[in-house]
Amino acid sequence: MAGIVLGLERPDWRILVKKRIGNILAEAVVCAAVVAVFGSMTRAQSEAEQIYKAKCAGCHAADGSANTKAGRNTGAHDFRLPDTDKETDAALVQVITKGRKKMPKFEEKLKSKEIKELVAYIRGFSKKS
Repeated sequence: MAGIVLGLERPDWRILVKKRIGNILAEAVVCAAVVAVFGSMTRAQSEAEQIYKAKCAGCHAADGSANTKAGRNTGAHDFRLPDTDKETDAALVQVITKGRKKMPKFEEKLKSKEIKELVAYIRGFSKKS
């Protein structure tokens, strides 16, 4: 009779608590998955940014403009220009790996994964301008 009030069945509070705890746990799992995905993306971008700053910014500038003394002297490419978007990822990987004109090759200095992440990072310059 404790579960019935004025002829209406009242749900047991323990069942409600268990359902709520289950919902909270499910939400926590989803949140953890989202954080893990975005955390790894941020970490990858951060690594690519670090590589860019260490290996590329001296000629191509921090903003990708190639507006540095070394960039002007070597004819470094401005990554903000639309022609960067027209290049395939494979073509950009090839340039970074094997070098071009006065640009050094990085095939022995960077891993394949790092070069691919660097290409994605470089593509971000045209979207910022």
